[in-house]
Amino acid sequence: RIKASGLKLQLCTNETQATRADFVRKLRNLGFDVSVAEVTAPAPAACHLLRERGLRPHLLVHHDLVPEFAEIDKTNPNCVVLGDAAENFTYANLNEAFRLLIGMEKPVLISLGQGRYYKETDGLKLDVGAYMKALEYACDVQAEVVGKPAKSFFESALAELGVPAEQAVMIGDDIVSDVGGAQRCGMRALQVRTGKFRSVHSLPQPAPILPHPASAPPSLLHTL
Repeated sequence: RIKASGLKLQLCTNETQATRADFVRKLRNLGFDVSVAEVTAPAPAACHLLRERGLRPHLLVHHDLVPEFAEIDKTNPNCVVLGDAAENFTYANLNEAFRLLIGMEKPVLISLGQGRYYKETDGLKLDVGAYMKALEYACDVQAEVVGKPAKSFFESALAELGVPAEQAVMIGDDIVSDVGGAQRCGMRALQVRTGKFRSVHSLPQPAPILPHPASAPPSLLHTL
């Protein structure tokens, strides 16, 4: 409906349990007509940053995301890249990342997002942000966030869309990563009640609340 109305669409996701290609494949299987170019995700942005700064990462990420880093030099790591590793978030793996960071003269921790939790069919689950904070505290380092709610992430999505922030609207269920991040970037935002929406959360700025994404008619988006 959004595309048919003439509006541009870019999916901003903190998905770090799958490559963009696999993510798009899942969406297409659900009937959504999207392409890889219409998805802004943390892993490709992190790869760009790693190449730009000559960083060689130790990866603590989901095994399905590893192919995104296939062309990145990972020998003799000089940084740690943290994603939603799910079952890979074991004590041994976290401690290995800790030891690498604490042994660096200038530790570099790159986090693919900083979400607190997310919702799956069996309930809420801890997200990468919780583990990021643990490593920050243990190593006395501040992580560089690549993904929502980082301003640079939204700016990258806007660049791919080819529109300024004031002409873009973010629709999401995460009050911090989606709504708050977009608003701090100068965008407008719509909060939806699906996913992990909780009414106890307060909005950074007043934002319309919708039952679900499909209830945002293109006519409304045109007038925002």
